[in-house]
Amino acid sequence: MTSSTTTPGRVAIIGAGPAGMAAAISIAQAGHEVVIFERYKVVKPAGNILNLWPPPVKALGLMGVDIVDLGAPTLSEFHRADGRLRAIVNLPEDIVREWGGGFLGLTRPNLFRRLHAALPEGSLRTGMQMTGFTEDAMGVHLSFVDGSTYDADILVGADGVDSFVRKCLWGDSPKRDHNLLVLGGLSYVEVAEADHNRSVVSHDRTVQASWTGIREAGMSGYQWWVLSPFPGTQEFTGDIREEAKKRAHNFGSPLPELIAASKPENTQKWQIRDRPPLKQWSKGRVTLIGDAAHSTSPYAAYGAGMATEDGYYLGRKLAGLDLSDYDTVRTALQEFEEPRKPHTAFQSQMAYRLGRIFHYTPAPLRPIRDFVFDYTPFLQKMIGESTPVEILKQMDEIDVAEAAFRATTGAAA
Repeated sequence: MTSSTTTPGRVAIIGAGPAGMAAAISIAQAGHEVVIFERYKVVKPAGNILNLWPPPVKALGLMGVDIVDLGAPTLSEFHRADGRLRAIVNLPEDIVREWGGGFLGLTRPNLFRRLHAALPEGSLRTGMQMTGFTEDAMGVHLSFVDGSTYDADILVGADGVDSFVRKCLWGDSPKRDHNLLVLGGLSYVEVAEADHNRSVVSHDRTVQASWTGIREAGMSGYQWWVLSPFPGTQEFTGDIREEAKKRAHNFGSPLPELIAASKPENTQKWQIRDRPPLKQWSKGRVTLIGDAAHSTSPYAAYGAGMATEDGYYLGRKLAGLDLSDYDTVRTALQEFEEPRKPHTAFQSQMAYRLGRIFHYTPAPLRPIRDFVFDYTPFLQKMIGESTPVEILKQMDEIDVAEAAFRATTGAAA
């Protein structure tokens, strides 16, 4: 699906996460040569828990990634710890029907396998740690630890929250510590009161405890996570399941049973840290995508999804362009990032604010906060109604990008 009139350019991507792999697939479809340089010898996800909204699923499908039985379609609900319903994310029926559900429950390894299978042959080089790059009107010149070099027309930093490319472009900046700890896991044991087509997010005064149906390699199961305050200056070293049970003691079935049914090797932990979204991603022939540009707390449940979208949009924007021309590249990269920044910054900042509201509201104000959540439409409007609006907007923007891409490349719909 490439243009016969496009002179292939050369694009180097640093990082083989969802952003990097999606970008490689989309850029190759745009008619350019692409190479991903991954510093680790084995490409693997950081963790196992994952959810995707319809826009990234749609983008994956348009890029030719296998989305058949990708995950469990779930209805996303928000509850109080005792089960009282606070908000429901209702997406239009046609969106749910066409893209396999509203909030798709899957695993990170599942997404990685499918992205990896769709990569252009020979495009992934592992064990390649970049030590620096220089950029001029003629191209970008990369150097690596092993002494090798590579010349490209564009460099894409998809190297995560600790992005080396970002640091080289815009300098170093301290991480923003949320002082929150996530304990999570997977279970493939059937549990009473659990439903493979539900995603239930519950809160007590200081803890979020949640579970979601998943699909993985043809099997149905569940993922769960418990998110609560924890000093960012400390490292959690305890037993994940036992600590999760303690922190979720106010929450009813099926959460305790799901935690107990998870094997230790299927559990994980991570302390939430991010960096405030950048106001500018690109400089000259270099740009950033995914967490390198807008690292996002799991409170948004959109980090991997936005990274996937970034990769899709970048490739579509480069279709039909002469990447040897400096002004063409600079303009294209700016046009790529401008519509992405409001969406990604909104999700990133909303995730940070929600974490503060749910976990760090001063104790005297928590009863007032909970009264508002329980007896006013605030949470339904903030989450239940704003989320579908943002999702539908992204679905429309994908349609616009795909129409322009197909017109440029002459690809059939």
